Amino acid sequence: MLLAALDAYVVVGVLTDILDALHIATNRLERVTPVVTGFLLGYIAGMPLLGSLSDRLGRRAVIVGCLAGFAGGSVLTAASGDSIWLLTAGRTVQGLAGGALLPVTLALAGDLWAERRRAGVLGAVGAAQELGSVLGPLYGVGVAALFGSWRGIFWLNLPLAAIAIALVWVALPGRAQGVPKRKTDVVGGLLLALTLGVAVVGLYNPDPERAVLPPWGGWALAGAGVGALLFVAWEARARTRLVDLRGALRRPFFAALGASFCAGAALMVTLVDVELVAQTLLGRSGVQGTLVLTRFLIALPVGAVLGGWLVSRAGERVVAVAGLVVAAAGYVLVAGWPANILDVRYLGLLPRLDTDLVIAGFGLGLVIGPLSAAVLRATPSAQHGVASSAVVVARMMGMLIGVAGLTAWGLHRFHELTAHLNFPLVFGKSPDEQRRLLDAYKEALQGALRTEYREIFLATAVICVLGALCALLLPGRSRAAKS
Repeated sequence: MLLAALDAYVVVGVLTDILDALHIATNRLERVTPVVTGFLLGYIAGMPLLGSLSDRLGRRAVIVGCLAGFAGGSVLTAASGDSIWLLTAGRTVQGLAGGALLPVTLALAGDLWAERRRAGVLGAVGAAQELGSVLGPLYGVGVAALFGSWRGIFWLNLPLAAIAIALVWVALPGRAQGVPKRKTDVVGGLLLALTLGVAVVGLYNPDPERAVLPPWGGWALAGAGVGALLFVAWEARARTRLVDLRGALRRPFFAALGASFCAGAALMVTLVDVELVAQTLLGRSGVQGTLVLTRFLIALPVGAVLGGWLVSRAGERVVAVAGLVVAAAGYVLVAGWPANILDVRYLGLLPRLDTDLVIAGFGLGLVIGPLSAAVLRATPSAQHGVASSAVVVARMMGMLIGVAGLTAWGLHRFHELTAHLNFPLVFGKSPDEQRRLLDAYKEALQGALRTEYREIFLATAVICVLGALCALLLPGRSRAAKS
């Protein structure tokens, strides 16, 4: 799963190399955006169906199949030549196979560990997933430098996937004998995958400055709405259901999905805006902006491990609510960053910028283990695969909707705050007067940006509070954990 998580982020560090290889100008970055969104689309769309298949076919068979598919997508990506579409197709296949590994692995933890020991394992699985976001860009740059080409990243996946398949086959148990095979709702899975995929396409806007949605966005979202209605209608009549809540505790199940959605939205806002703050307000380059974000990213897996450990002692509700409240406090602190944030220290020792980002990342990391544990505890074991995938899908949809709302609101506020500003006419003025006018204009732009970011991070804090309210509906500490 760590291999798949790394590949989700490797293109970030080598995107300019991919542009050069495809003979695309660096100012036309939107032309390679499908390479990134294709992976995300595949990652989301295949989770529910493949998670359900693991309930029927067994975890080992699906994990091995996904690793084989991941290797196949890597070959297509590495051998894509100058074709942007072959490259996108390869990344989509990688996302489809790699995305399924997470819910199946979470369900496997539910199969192999008793409830009182399960949360720590879930926290470790979540930490491996988050570690990919920390190491992925650095891993991509390092492997590309070693092989002399970004394509080497994907060729290297072949031996790594082969080793993983061998280890999984030997270490994991096959499907338990005597357990009746469950039918799989293929129609429901395809309808849900199509609905999610169309929604992803509708929310992606290559030119957000002109409009909130792309020209096809309204039609795509309408189509996604129709697909959602068809899915609900099918699930209401089908004998075999993809999301079968019979025997499940609905309140904690949907509470975990709501909290996961809010956590995903907060995560994506952070990934986008912290780098923008570093580049626009702090004067950092692209690489330096990524290093600023690293404070937040490193805190995520640390919080995930600790959150999983705490669940067995305090229960899902306490840990999840505490994590989201801590994250909300972190975003309130980030929203209050002054212009001289790099010089501000807590108690004269701790840099405020680093500390605030660590608080936000640590808080979001804490909720990973308890949300997964709550869903597994709320559903029968036969539904663990699809239940685990539902948590991840909710989080990813929160990320997508969060970034869509971020783009729309951020651009709207920035243009509103700068509508009265006109670039100063300095022709014919003295050098001192030119410098004064330009400095005043620059300061006004910086002030508008600070206001925009402050409002966005305050809104993110509100989202975390909403997630905490959802988490209040999770179950408390179980009797098994108390004993």
